[in-house]
Amino acid sequence: MSLIHKFKQGENYFLLDVNTGAVHIVDELVYDLVHDEGMKKKSEIIELLKGKYDEETIVEAYDEMVELVKEGLLYSEDQYEDIAHGSMDDRDYIKAVCLNIIHGCNLRCKYCFADEGEYNGHKGVMSIETAKKAIDYVVKRSGPRRNIEIDLFGGEPTMIMDTIKEIIKYARDNEKEWKKNIRFTMTTNATLLNDDMMDFMDKEMGNIILSLDGRKCVNDNVRIKVDGSGSYDDILPNIKKMIEKRTPGKMYYVRGTFTRANTDFYEDVMAMVNEGFKEVSIEPVVLEDGQPLSLRTEDLPEIMKNYDKLYEDMVRRKREGKDEYKFYHFNVDLNGGPCVYKRISGCGAGFEYVAITPQGEVYPCHQFVGKEEYKLGSIYDDTYDADLGKKFKKAHIYNKPKCRDCWARFYCSGGCQANNVNFNGDMNIPYEIGCAMQKKRIECAIALKAE
Repeated sequence: MSLIHKFKQGENYFLLDVNTGAVHIVDELVYDLVHDEGMKKKSEIIELLKGKYDEETIVEAYDEMVELVKEGLLYSEDQYEDIAHGSMDDRDYIKAVCLNIIHGCNLRCKYCFADEGEYNGHKGVMSIETAKKAIDYVVKRSGPRRNIEIDLFGGEPTMIMDTIKEIIKYARDNEKEWKKNIRFTMTTNATLLNDDMMDFMDKEMGNIILSLDGRKCVNDNVRIKVDGSGSYDDILPNIKKMIEKRTPGKMYYVRGTFTRANTDFYEDVMAMVNEGFKEVSIEPVVLEDGQPLSLRTEDLPEIMKNYDKLYEDMVRRKREGKDEYKFYHFNVDLNGGPCVYKRISGCGAGFEYVAITPQGEVYPCHQFVGKEEYKLGSIYDDTYDADLGKKFKKAHIYNKPKCRDCWARFYCSGGCQANNVNFNGDMNIPYEIGCAMQKKRIECAIALKAE
């Protein structure tokens, strides 16, 4: 099991103590003498490094490292496995739901995991009655949790904006009686936004995710309308206007997807930043092997190069103190971050988080919709498969053999369960390309925070 992870990012050398999360910026000598699995004997280190450093310098650095080990700042022991296994019998309460209010879309994005919004034959529009019942279902199963997050999702949610307004009104009218605080978020392709929608969304949405794939040529190659034309010229002005209307302090981000067609996605981030967007994300597509746009192992060197370019650009801007922006995947809190339980278990799909379809079916998350073997229940039967939920809960990092030995385990929490199932048929076997990209993003994020 990895106890230390060492890496070089930019001009700096880093040591990460995996179990405590402590980060040390070190010189090249210390970097050379520390090894992932433990400190070697002093005589071994001297022999290994004597051609590069003089013996006195090696010994002095070695003794300092030994003191850090004694103080528990390097090679610390894992304190969390008992917590992970011991929490399996705790009762679970739902805290978030992806409300798939419409399985239909006005775009035909080539990489859409949801079959262009139709979810492999599960198309449909959620009635207000179903939506209310879905909220009731979640409130009932939220137990003592006061805060509930509802993500209004599609397809394209703004196609049924009147229904959205009724859904939110229902929640606002009842949340005090329920003794809950309900926070809404929404993901939209922004093509249909108008002033009324924008004003309403600014008031009611805790977060708004606005989809755009960066450069016009990239976006219009994959995010296409029903007639086959590109969507960029429809999207960009609406996103700009939505951000202008956004009340200061309220969250939003502009989210893109990169595919095999644009592994130079650094240029797409720059295109978004140059349009004035300060909160941006561009995320790797997840498609089955063999699809023209799917990412492959041979794409990884170019992908890593682009993460490095992003890191270098963000460092430069930070040092210059101007034109800074936030890149979603480089956000990490070195001092606090997620609680231990979340670091072990991840997003909570299937036991703390569920998705509900327009027909009232309950799944672990939106990416499982249509996979009948993963159906958790129905809001109309008021059912929930606790055994299946427990299976998701048990799929934590200590029950994933590859994760147990991975230095990044407390940052990625074992990866996306849906991706693991889609690529390996088993939620306990991580999606390897996703792992490689995640590790690189974590290194960049740690180094950026250290700046």
